[in-house]
Amino acid sequence: MLHLNVNILNAGVFGGSWRFPGTDGTASYTIEHYTEIARKAEAAKLDAVFLADGPVLDPNIRHRPGNNLEPTTVLARIAARTERIGLIGTLSSSYNDPVELARRLGDLDYVAGGRFGWNVVTTAGAAAAANFGRPGEPEHAGRYARAAEVTTQVVAAWADRTALRSPQGRPVVVQAGGSTDGRRLASRVGEVIFSADQDLAHARAFRNEIRAGAAAFGRSPEEIVVLPGLSTVVGSTEAEANARRELLDELLPTAYARNRLAGQLGFSLDGLSDDEPIPDELLVEPDEAGGSQTFYRVVKQIIDRDRPTLGRLLKRLSGGGGHRIVTGTPEQIADDIEIWYRAGAADGFNVMPDVLPSGFDDFADHVVPELQRRGLFRTEYEATTLRGHLGLGLPALEAVR
Repeated sequence: MLHLNVNILNAGVFGGSWRFPGTDGTASYTIEHYTEIARKAEAAKLDAVFLADGPVLDPNIRHRPGNNLEPTTVLARIAARTERIGLIGTLSSSYNDPVELARRLGDLDYVAGGRFGWNVVTTAGAAAAANFGRPGEPEHAGRYARAAEVTTQVVAAWADRTALRSPQGRPVVVQAGGSTDGRRLASRVGEVIFSADQDLAHARAFRNEIRAGAAAFGRSPEEIVVLPGLSTVVGSTEAEANARRELLDELLPTAYARNRLAGQLGFSLDGLSDDEPIPDELLVEPDEAGGSQTFYRVVKQIIDRDRPTLGRLLKRLSGGGGHRIVTGTPEQIADDIEIWYRAGAADGFNVMPDVLPSGFDDFADHVVPELQRRGLFRTEYEATTLRGHLGLGLPALEAVR
């Protein structure tokens, strides 16, 4: 069966989502925002809710609301308000202590009844480094070497617990990273892989590579679940969906979009006009980029293939960072999901609605029933743990080491 998570990303993945008519731009500062979306997701029988995060005060708060509450705090409250849905939280391997992480996340998995998953991320950016008193961010390979070491220590600590063990044995390890180092880490320790891809053929090759890499580490390729990010803009008609997308593009704060793209590319966009393309001489190969190589690769592919002006590129990304955007009716969006799923490009999707909560309401009320009618998605939960929803067993500890 297809797997679906919802990414509760403050007001929505689009940069102007908080300005969308009828949307409370400050709702993500309230716990009810998260618990109500989670309850809606559970009613739709989704696998999990997903919370992104970074250990940093983001300067882009000047242009849109940020991720405002610490993930494990939010997920503990969601666990108390729900019964079945999985709970995935992002916590940095770069700036957290493995002993403290193992206890905090293991305890959350226990009190949630075996529903927790840890999204392991290596934190990029000078702002995060400054938040921890560092003179600069660690270099890319060093971040991934630490991530492998920290994850191994955390998983080993979970395996050694003799008390407060959850029904799923230990939390699910989620990993997000499309760089060379990221793909190796995913193959070594990841059980769910959160990826970013615009192209079906590339996504299928990525999934095959991760599964082959897992086999090389002595793991079962069938126990790897690849979930690309998917941003959705839903309308009752194609014209209505396109009008919604156009309005969201108009609401996108230009300063936010420019700052976010500059951060992804690793160089300033000051002095570049919206009417000109990004000069080729400013672009390096993805493995040479310093920040998030995953999103750098996605953006560079768009630039190389389509040669958009800077203004068109900003609208194409909608301030969302590079995840694929599908705009259309519930049937059209279900068609797209089915094509990727049946082509072996994805085991499901980490759904990132354009606006929250309205965009997720549209997805849960109209797209999910369409997928259920096609026999692609569950109509009832059969399991009580996140591993059960995902069809994952408990991997041998030696595979992680």
